[in-house]
Amino acid sequence: MSTSPQSDPRVDQAAVTDESLLAVHEKLLGKQPDEKAHYRLMPLSLLFIFSGLIFFGGTYLGRFSGHFSPQVYNEYAQPPKSGVAAAPVDPLAQGKAIYANVCAACHQVTGLGMAPVFPPLAGSEWVTGSEERLIRIVLHGLQGPIKVKGVDYMGAMPAAGPGSGFNLNADKVAAVLTYVRKEFGNGAAPISAQKVAEIAAKEGSRGPWTAADLEKLP
Repeated sequence: MSTSPQSDPRVDQAAVTDESLLAVHEKLLGKQPDEKAHYRLMPLSLLFIFSGLIFFGGTYLGRFSGHFSPQVYNEYAQPPKSGVAAAPVDPLAQGKAIYANVCAACHQVTGLGMAPVFPPLAGSEWVTGSEERLIRIVLHGLQGPIKVKGVDYMGAMPAAGPGSGFNLNADKVAAVLTYVRKEFGNGAAPISAQKVAEIAAKEGSRGPWTAADLEKLP
């Protein structure tokens, strides 16, 4: 009894046609192939978003690019000079602010001081008298006893000039001294920054003054 020969896979594969392969692929994909170039377009919302971003970027560059001048990106370029001069600083207003920050804690906002340690500035002969003595007190400080308006005070005033803890420059020293010579009922003349700078250069770096040393000065 004859038996049928075993099937040869090469013979079975040769019997497969192109149409059958396409049918199997379509079945696996679950959809028909795109034979008419029906491509999906970008959603209109994304198109509007990208268009808006492009418009914003162009507007931003046009406004803040400095007209694409190379000087905009020059880190060594000097700032342009303004045609409007800065308003001058009122020395009394500046002096009042400095007094509030530096002096008021001891001499009080009223300028009446705190006996028997901190002497008053109101009506003080040291304030309305020699401007050179007053400048030296603020620049270098004062230590030891001092008589003000007939009353003895014993305290220590720290230096407030350049290099001190307060580090007030000549302009600021002049401003605060002008303020105390005008305020608290005092009516003395203002003090210039040039005069402060002159005395600071003359005395240089030194320790605090005493009232006895100051009274020896003209």
